Amino acid sequence: MPKAKRKRHHIKASDLNLEERLVHINRVAKVVKGGRRFSFNSIVVVGNREGVVGSGMGKANEVSDAIQKGIDDAKKNLIRIPMRKDGSIPHPVIGKCGAGKVFLRPASDGTGVIAGGPVKAVLEYAGLHNILSKSLGSQNPHNMVKATIDALLQLEDPTDVAQRRGVSLKKVFEG
Repeated sequence: MPKAKRKRHHIKASDLNLEERLVHINRVAKVVKGGRRFSFNSIVVVGNREGVVGSGMGKANEVSDAIQKGIDDAKKNLIRIPMRKDGSIPHPVIGKCGAGKVFLRPASDGTGVIAGGPVKAVLEYAGLHNILSKSLGSQNPHNMVKATIDALLQLEDPTDVAQRRGVSLKKVFEG
């Protein structure tokens, strides 16, 4: 049976103070009769550093247009993630996209964001301060960003899980 994905609740970008970051830009060439025609695609991450993050991709003939389209796409795909008080995630998780896998693990206070390139951008703009990550498989920035978002979507808040099971959190932690 496949894993149950968390439902995405639409988050209005206009209500939040979002910051943008360009993760990757790629120039692609199409060979036509008159020579090569260049266009650009970009991957952008937006977030408020308080538990809301989104990623998007834009394609255009100009770099600035590609970046703007990526920002607009990212604002349409915002997700809210559950976080602990120390700026970490509640439990370990693996996100997948294509041949790329990203392993995220909670870390103790003061660890920082231990991640590389595209994964670090997503985690920082989500507002996570203490987290360990490992990239497994493809190093393609498109897949890395999507795999990280997939991992964050799989996170569950401990209070929601306890409520669903009909158990109080005090009983769980007291033994």
